[in-house]
Amino acid sequence: MSYYDEVKSELKNLLDELGKSGQKFDDLFRRLEEEHSKIEQARLVIRQMAKERQIGFPILAKAYDDFFELQDKQLIDFLKYKDKPAIRAADIVQAYGKIRRAALKDKKIAEYLVEYYESIAPFLIDLKEEVSDISEEDRILAAEYSAEELGDTTTQFLTKEEYRKLTSTARNQLALDRYWKRPKSKWHIGKLYERYVGYLFEAKGYDVDYVGIFKGFEDLGRDIIAKKDNEIIVIQCKNWSKFRTIYEKHIFQFFGTVFQYRDENKGKEVKAIFYTTTTLSDLARRFANELKIELKENEKMDKDYPCVKCNISRVDGTKIYHLPFDQQYDNTKIETKKGEFYCATIAEAEEQGFRRAFKYKGINKEESS
Repeated sequence: MSYYDEVKSELKNLLDELGKSGQKFDDLFRRLEEEHSKIEQARLVIRQMAKERQIGFPILAKAYDDFFELQDKQLIDFLKYKDKPAIRAADIVQAYGKIRRAALKDKKIAEYLVEYYESIAPFLIDLKEEVSDISEEDRILAAEYSAEELGDTTTQFLTKEEYRKLTSTARNQLALDRYWKRPKSKWHIGKLYERYVGYLFEAKGYDVDYVGIFKGFEDLGRDIIAKKDNEIIVIQCKNWSKFRTIYEKHIFQFFGTVFQYRDENKGKEVKAIFYTTTTLSDLARRFANELKIELKENEKMDKDYPCVKCNISRVDGTKIYHLPFDQQYDNTKIETKKGEFYCATIAEAEEQGFRRAFKYKGINKEESS
């Protein structure tokens, strides 16, 4: 006997004891059976939707299509049956309405699929972010310089007069100052946050690989790999606004990629750290603790951190400094044990005997050490 039948039997016995008429009982349960039927139909629809989710939720898309078909029908009927019928116009509305509804239905299916995939793979949400940093101002400045001058990335931040009149030290510093002040895309801000977190670990003597910067969305959520001795730290960075929240799905995704990395690096001590400028939900925090993921919540980027990389060539010992917009900046690793360091100003780097990296010479052994 089902739960529904048990409830029905108990209520019938209770009504019989109270001396209620059989007719009232029948009316009551007829209404209950109708509601029960509606619930069962709803369950079937939900089950069908679950089965169809990977092909775009066609039931929902069909409901969307039916809604607009009804609207079109109202307009068509109005044109056909008004005092002065517009049969030709009604035919046009009907023909184009069908095309429009088909397009809208496909659009809804695509939207449902995107939302579904984003729910199971949260990193896909980041694909929506703007990645282009090229502004109209950049294009105007580019037109002012010769091809050789454009090889120097400081031209992105200086006028032609400034570039040609200032000393190399002054123009490099001015370009660096303007780089930090200039508005940046969300993608670029995210990259800066990864650089900042990497800097924190390089300052502690870790060998840092900026996986997220080089592999983009192929990084599998491993933005930074920091290594020292037998220890490996896998780091994910989320530079989000304070109004957004990290949920458990983000923690599950990160745990999955860390688990895979551990499996590929057996014998190594692999740790996981999740850096974010915002906070986690209570449930996400609990899962992170259970999965042994260290959390760094509300970790803002210090925009005044020393970002100039002072590197010593492995080939001939040449001292080179790299600015955040230079070609080899992210390829350059800072090893404090070898006398390499980060500094805040151009003057500080040059006082220690370092010169600017030459982007326009391209990739070579000297510049990429």
